Amino acid sequence: MGECMAARSAQTDGVVRVHGTCIEICGVGVLLRGPSGSGKSDLALRLVDGGGRLIADDCTELSVEDGILTASAPPTIAGLMEVRGVGILRVPTAATARLGLVADLVAPEKVARLPEPDRCAFLGVAVRRIDIAPFEASAPAKLRVAVASAPLAPDEALVQG
Repeated sequence: MGECMAARSAQTDGVVRVHGTCIEICGVGVLLRGPSGSGKSDLALRLVDGGGRLIADDCTELSVEDGILTASAPPTIAGLMEVRGVGILRVPTAATARLGLVADLVAPEKVARLPEPDRCAFLGVAVRRIDIAPFEASAPAKLRVAVASAPLAPDEALVQG
């Protein structure tokens, strides 16, 4: 898993390797980004336990085909997840998924109560981006909700009554 540790991301032959863990939730890839020890694998394990499938742990390859940004695992780590205190395990996986959400793992006080919509881009394709506190009990549910629905703008929420 050290291939992605030297650089936050590296690009070769139309593929970018990102230091992050990717989970497939309801057919959508969710990329969890954060420094080593920030809770990527812990949150990913809870998502897998709730029905998600691992795409890649700690190092995710992104590529574009026909304008669709796709996540996959480098062959050397496909299907494997490091579970701190337990070891490296095989978990339920999906070979690839369309990347639909990037979640940056941050401290709870850094998560905005009503965040403005945000995006980041890989290989010229924009992807929705949110901040999430990974160790909160509700973090897996928040990611499932984020995948399933687009948030209302604050003024739309007031009108919905």
